[in-house]
Amino acid sequence: MKRIFLAAMAAALCLSAAAQPGGRQEGENVPGMGRRWVQDPDPENVIFTKRAASPFTYGGDTQAQGRSFNNAPMFFVFPDGKLDQAAAEALVASLDMQQVLDNNFGSVIVINPTGAKYAASDFDIFVTMFNKNRGPGNLKVIGLGEGATFVNQVIAPKAAGHIAGIVTVGGKPGKEVDAAGVPAYVAGKNAAKVAKPYQAANAAHPAEPLLKVVVNPDAKASLKDIFADAWKQILGRNFRYNNYNHTHYEGAQFGQYGSYELEPYTDWEAMNIKRIVVEQPVGFGPQAQDGPKQLWYEYWPVELMEGAPEHSVPVMVLLHGNANDPRTQAETSGFLQVAGEERFFVVEMEWQGTRNYQAMGHDGIETVIYTLLNKYPQLDPSRVYAEGLSAGSMTATALGVKKSHVFTAVGGHSGALFGGLGMGAFPGFHSIWNEATQKRGAVEVPYCSVFGTKDTTVPYMTPDNWRGNSYLNAWNAYEQMNGMPVVSEMDFSVDPIFGQQLRDRETIHTGKGDDIVIESGQLYKGNMPLIKMVAVVNYGHWNFMPTARIMWDFFKQYRRDPETKKLIYLGK
Repeated sequence: MKRIFLAAMAAALCLSAAAQPGGRQEGENVPGMGRRWVQDPDPENVIFTKRAASPFTYGGDTQAQGRSFNNAPMFFVFPDGKLDQAAAEALVASLDMQQVLDNNFGSVIVINPTGAKYAASDFDIFVTMFNKNRGPGNLKVIGLGEGATFVNQVIAPKAAGHIAGIVTVGGKPGKEVDAAGVPAYVAGKNAAKVAKPYQAANAAHPAEPLLKVVVNPDAKASLKDIFADAWKQILGRNFRYNNYNHTHYEGAQFGQYGSYELEPYTDWEAMNIKRIVVEQPVGFGPQAQDGPKQLWYEYWPVELMEGAPEHSVPVMVLLHGNANDPRTQAETSGFLQVAGEERFFVVEMEWQGTRNYQAMGHDGIETVIYTLLNKYPQLDPSRVYAEGLSAGSMTATALGVKKSHVFTAVGGHSGALFGGLGMGAFPGFHSIWNEATQKRGAVEVPYCSVFGTKDTTVPYMTPDNWRGNSYLNAWNAYEQMNGMPVVSEMDFSVDPIFGQQLRDRETIHTGKGDDIVIESGQLYKGNMPLIKMVAVVNYGHWNFMPTARIMWDFFKQYRRDPETKKLIYLGK
């Protein structure tokens, strides 16, 4: 088992350190980290910058408490006229944003006008700072007085679709806002008038509840109170991904990929979910306390922590991608939002290991699940599901075959099974295929495969290069184990996305942009759908949050008998 896990790790590592959010690829070599992104100096009118310390080091360790650095907010502040550094620092202090910065690993940048006052040409500085920060996905813009006028009249009409939230206090209204719309908080005595262009732009997107405008007409409100209310109602509710036609952590230049898709910022407390951080010693006895530990995060709907009937709560296991922070899937996959609606238990494991936390491997993941089932009698051993991202997807895919007695159904996003069956091929896939062959027809595990068609890290197949594709490998392995026909020849004239005939074929318009749509379909064994394929068209290598609901709706059709280990199909 150890050899198989190490082989899987080798395949995961071939994704490279580039496959991480915030990965820095340009500039000098840094020992143990590859090439680090080295920034050019800020323009002279960037008068104050405060960047949060990252909680994460590649190949190193992670702070167990708090949030991950994923989707950390970055604030561009445009003040009411030119400030010196001390005044800019005092302005940030008056906004009282330190707790938000600390809790969310946020950063703030104060940008003066180039001349005596803001001019249309200062938009070039906005673009420079946007590009310098590689197209930040959770960019918030705050304008005050003359800075608010600049934001309303220059930035919002040109860049709203790249901004996750705008706050303006005072200032003159603009005439229009970029058609993509933007969440906005407008304060000051003329707030109602300033808000109208924002409201008009957002009204064109009635299916997007995050495109909200809040008007605060209280001219006497302090900046502290305005920021606190704006964070609660607008700024802390959403972020943007720039994952269209590329992968967001690869960076982007302004306008390179059009408007960014808007997603909800994960707030589990607001969903009445409690997070528990568990650091579990490995081994027994007093010496175990000083030895290696395992780390995982539990997310409990609070009403289920005590008093829920025995074996009544489903278990959703999340596995992060290669070298990701172990809160990545909980905070970015969308499964916590689904758990908030459906009320099930979520656990994300540090399965890969760091300097301070031991890697789990397939056996370790299984052991943690047994630990949880023994600790919490309300958890249902007949409904244990797993999902992962990238390398975590590869691991979840392998677990469905290797640990079919544990998992009711598994799935993955942006990852499948590398390798082949020939001489010299990746031995992990060969082992998985042999186990699937031995179990063929006797064991059934539903599998959901989600991927972006513009993923270049774990590429999806095309008519020219589908042979040996990792997604086809995974589908074939589950066809083999489930006792289904193994479809080894793709015909893209039958289906230009999936290369084969699927049932329940569906196209879903996501509202995240005209070109980001979901295509899906299923393979059946008799009357039971056992493999679901979900393509996010024109999307890169990362989670697409709406697919969590699709995957959960597929998973919850199934149970596994705790005694016989047979799959039970409940139907839709």
